[in-house]
Amino acid sequence: MAMGYAYGQLERALRSAASATDGAARARARAKAGRWQDVLAGMADGTLRIGSRTPVAGTPAWVTLEVAHGGFATGRYVAEVPLDPAEAALPAAGPGSTDRERLNLWYLTDDGLATLRAALATESYRVEVPEDAALPVVAWLLDHGHPEAALDLVAELRPLLHRLRLAPRPGATPRPAGSLVRLSTVGEVQASLRATGTKPAIAAMLETLRVWHPLFDRLIALWCDTVDGDLPRLTEDGSVSGGWPCRAWPAGWAERRAQWLADHTAASARHTASTAHLHPKSNFARLHRALPACEHDSAELTGRDVGWIRRALANTVTKHGAPGSEARAALRAAQASVAARPTYAELAAVLAERLDRYPAEGGLPEIDVVVEDAPPHLVAKVTRALEAPVEELVARDVITSGDVLATVLPQITAQLLAANLEDDTLAALCAQTYAAFRRRRGLLLLDLEHQVRIEELPWIGALEPLRGHRPDATRAARHTLTQTVLLALGSFPQAILPNTLVRELGALAKQAGAPMPLVEEVAADIFTGTFTAKWRTAAELTSRVMAGTLYARYYDLPATWTAAPRPRWSRAFGKQTADDFAAACVARAEEARPERGFGSVAANGTVLEQSQILTTQNLAVLVDTLALRPRLHASAPELADEVFTWVVRRLALRVDDHHAARQTVKNAAYAWRQAVFFLSFCDEPAQRAAVDRLGEQVARAGLADRFGPAVAGLEQVVAGGRFTGSGTTADGAGRRFLGWTTGTHWYLPERRCQVRECRIEGL
Repeated sequence: MAMGYAYGQLERALRSAASATDGAARARARAKAGRWQDVLAGMADGTLRIGSRTPVAGTPAWVTLEVAHGGFATGRYVAEVPLDPAEAALPAAGPGSTDRERLNLWYLTDDGLATLRAALATESYRVEVPEDAALPVVAWLLDHGHPEAALDLVAELRPLLHRLRLAPRPGATPRPAGSLVRLSTVGEVQASLRATGTKPAIAAMLETLRVWHPLFDRLIALWCDTVDGDLPRLTEDGSVSGGWPCRAWPAGWAERRAQWLADHTAASARHTASTAHLHPKSNFARLHRALPACEHDSAELTGRDVGWIRRALANTVTKHGAPGSEARAALRAAQASVAARPTYAELAAVLAERLDRYPAEGGLPEIDVVVEDAPPHLVAKVTRALEAPVEELVARDVITSGDVLATVLPQITAQLLAANLEDDTLAALCAQTYAAFRRRRGLLLLDLEHQVRIEELPWIGALEPLRGHRPDATRAARHTLTQTVLLALGSFPQAILPNTLVRELGALAKQAGAPMPLVEEVAADIFTGTFTAKWRTAAELTSRVMAGTLYARYYDLPATWTAAPRPRWSRAFGKQTADDFAAACVARAEEARPERGFGSVAANGTVLEQSQILTTQNLAVLVDTLALRPRLHASAPELADEVFTWVVRRLALRVDDHHAARQTVKNAAYAWRQAVFFLSFCDEPAQRAAVDRLGEQVARAGLADRFGPAVAGLEQVVAGGRFTGSGTTADGAGRRFLGWTTGTHWYLPERRCQVRECRIEGL
């Protein structure tokens, strides 16, 4: 399966490279194809083990790997880069097999250590990948009376000194103050702005208005000056009336002709976006073709040629007016007004110049001065560099999902974790290291493996004994954890917490002294059929917290888990597994298995959905551990309404592809579960009112026939009813809404097999 996925990604990248219309897009597609070629080559020769937390042979888990989409390691080390000019200028001429090894060893000399100390003292360095902090930690340990720890660290790094950059780049990395965060740096936004291009159709239109129309008007004027009598025009029946061209040759005409041809040649070399004037049957092309043959007169033109000149003049004079007329002048004035407007690319360039006054590695304290007179979509780009509280960035639609929230949260978490270190220079180094560590791309992992944790980095592990626990840092971490959870639930109530955010919340919980069994979403195509012990712990807590609630009745939660056997140690996976929890998920999934499909992705999905139901996918754990019940009571009705509205809108979208339709139903069911959870914190009258509003929305959306059973099922559970073992109400009118099934989902129409498809399948 992994090999097939990688081949598919390579094929897609190659197609993108072949169809790319500009050089930058083509280069990006080729680079992506190169990464997938590396993946496939490594899988073929055995140097890559996809699914392992150490996928590259002979490489420790802590090394930052280049990871392609889907978690596939390419085999390359991110920190394995050539010396940059600043590094090459350092006096590293000692022993070593590579330039990188000689430089790393030089950093361990007196001069090198002095350089690292100076950078630490002034914070004039940038940790771009976690490995950049390794040798600075060595220098700090030596300076603060920990030579044994420093030597142990060097010994662990020694096998890779010849390959990895282990010291930071020079330059400051401004950090947002306090609880402020930014989504991008000023430099990143500038690069995005400068990459803004003009769409080919817009570029062609502007070129036509600015270059070819003025040339066309001069060309028409040239030929009109040769007409004897009235200018040609079209009659009602489409014939041409008026005088004939090539009958008069005013003084200076030949010079004007020569100048026009020269200007046309120059314009053709410089302006290639528009091609309309090149069409052989266009008025422009007909008049242009005849011009080179008339250096002094029309002797080289045939009567047919002159007739086409007359027809072309009649076409344009009738439609737009004669040269110098009010009609043509008004048209060209309007077109010139359009052509004079700056393009988005030009405006983006202006904004990029305005950002030059700010540090490229920092953020913007405010944006009003920068984005004055800019269009909204460019304002949105610049706002990505705004340093502001997370809540403000959510309100400005800069942070639009839990995944995006997870990308900015390390800026706060890093400072909170570093606050437990007494030395300010070390705290600053660790803060940058944490932020860089969170930028590592996660690996595709199988067999209950977990992603590398920051304490597994040897230089961070060497500092763990020195880390204290300050009460003020603990309180700050708990406050940040609570506010982040409330923000995520309030801003994106329809979405389960993404794994990236779950990991960040786990780090905050550890710092806050409130560890909790937070569980990740598991992909159905890599599910191994079992769960670690924390899933059972989360389910136990969920059954206790949600006992007697609408959620417990709707999903038939177990009343208790205390009588079940405790998790056992699995030799195969090297950790404790919760076999009884896995068995409960499988048994409960029978409801969603009208067809046999054990071992299939869909069957795995039905089991995983039950694991999410039994644990509320972290909601109950967070609400209970952080004592959020009072706050949730106040906001629950609004949150439930918001999620129900999202579900109805999503289901109302027309989706023709069957796979996409199944995905829509799955996402809607996950959101529905969130809504039922929120509704469980409302009293019964509020629950009834919410279901009534939901029914009205479903009817207005035209979904009453298809989605009515889900509404009816929820309505009966609110009224005290329960579902049967098959997931229906006693009267058969209501159904429990789940997202996964091994057959055709009851919400979706039956698939009709086309004759051709049936024949192929029959073969």
